[in-house]
Amino acid sequence: MNIHIIGGGNLGVAIALGIVKYTENNNVTVTRRNVENIRHLEQNGITVSADNTSNIQQADLIILAVKPYQAEIVLNEIIPLVPEKTIASAISGVTVETLQNAANGNSIVRIMPNIAIQFGESATCIAFAAKDKEPAQHVIELFQQLGTAPVIEEKLMDAATVLGACGTAYALRYIRASMQAGIEIGFDSQTALAIAAQTAKGAAKMLLEEKIHPEQLIDRVTTPQGCTIVGLNEMEHQGFSSSLIKGIKTSLQKIKE
Repeated sequence: MNIHIIGGGNLGVAIALGIVKYTENNNVTVTRRNVENIRHLEQNGITVSADNTSNIQQADLIILAVKPYQAEIVLNEIIPLVPEKTIASAISGVTVETLQNAANGNSIVRIMPNIAIQFGESATCIAFAAKDKEPAQHVIELFQQLGTAPVIEEKLMDAATVLGACGTAYALRYIRASMQAGIEIGFDSQTALAIAAQTAKGAAKMLLEEKIHPEQLIDRVTTPQGCTIVGLNEMEHQGFSSSLIKGIKTSLQKIKE
C-alpha cells in the first residue's frame, strides 16, 4: 500500500518506522510543518514533506497522527482530494462520528497505537463503524504485523489510550524504579537496567505466550517464606497496585475533561 501519515511527531514517526521495518511492500510518506525535524526518515526510505496533500491522491491509507485541535483543519484540507479513501485516525478523544461528519463519506477507522510500534511491539486498539468493516480489515491486518491489534468498542477508545499508550510510560517507570533499586543493592547502572528491562520483557512474553492470569505465573516464582513473597507483600503494603490503578483512572479522567 501507499501509506500517507499526516503528523510527524513522536507517534507518527514511530508508526512510519514500524511500517517500513516490519511490513513488506508498503510505501510511506510522512508530513510535518517543520520538515527538517523528520528529514532523518529519508534514510529509511520514507518520503517526507511539509505539504499534507503531497501525492495524497496516490495513498491507499491515510493515517492522522495530529493533535485533536488540528483534526478538523486537516480533514478540511485533504478531504476534497481523497474521495472514498480509508482514513485511520490516531487522534485521541475524537470520535468516529465526529470524523465522519467532516470526512464526507470516507471510511473512518480509529486506531490507538503506542510508540513501541517502532519496534513492532505496539498494542494497537482499533474501532470502527459497522459500515466500514471491510476497509477496516486492511487496517487491522497492517497493525497486526506491528504487535497486537484488538478490535474494541469505540466507547473504550479513551480507556485504550490510557492502558495501551500512556501505559508505556507506566511500564517504563516500573523499570526505572527496578533499576534504581538494583543500583542500591550493588549493581552498576547499565547492568541494573539490562536486568530490569529484560526481566520485564520476559514476564510480558510469558503472559502473551501462555495466555493465563498473571497470578498463576507469580505463583511459580513465589515459594513459602521466600524472598519473593515478602518483597511483593511489602510493595502492596506501600500501595503498589492501588497507586497504579489510581494513576490509570486519573489519566482517563483527564482525557474525558
